[in-house]
Amino acid sequence: MNRWVRKLHRWGALITFVPLLLVILTGLLLQVKKQFPWVQPTTYKGSGMAVSLEWDRILEVSRSVKDAEVSDWSDISRLDVRPGQGLIKVLCGNHWELQLDSQTGKLLSSEYRRSDWIEQLHDGSFFTESAKLLVFLPNGLILLGLCLTGIYLWWLPIGARRKKNLRKALE
Repeated sequence: MNRWVRKLHRWGALITFVPLLLVILTGLLLQVKKQFPWVQPTTYKGSGMAVSLEWDRILEVSRSVKDAEVSDWSDISRLDVRPGQGLIKVLCGNHWELQLDSQTGKLLSSEYRRSDWIEQLHDGSFFTESAKLLVFLPNGLILLGLCLTGIYLWWLPIGARRKKNLRKALE
């Protein structure tokens, strides 16, 4: 049993090395995304606490930013509306982020946002949806197995010492 567990643990570690390294590195970047504008742009505050900006104005301002490459609504992946900050974030299909004052429509920020594709790398969907299920999901299961076999291998010498001490005490 011990040999089999050691072999399983060794091969599992080799199989999961590259995907695990990718998950660890991207996870570390995602942990600090609010602290490093290189990962995710700093969030600004608008002039008020209400949203009075109309849809047409959001699209108009978005079109005016060349780097965003917006011609119509299909070029915008999502809007992040934050009434408490007086802010509307326009997240474009090319990973560009625009921040607009939710009352005046003034452009507060226009920067590249890396956190979304880092997250896609982290969960494996960057490659293909099937890679997420066929590579990263099995990797997670193998890692669970590594944890369990690691605990077992860690416990072996402790258990052996306890048995030995118990035998000595009974003699």
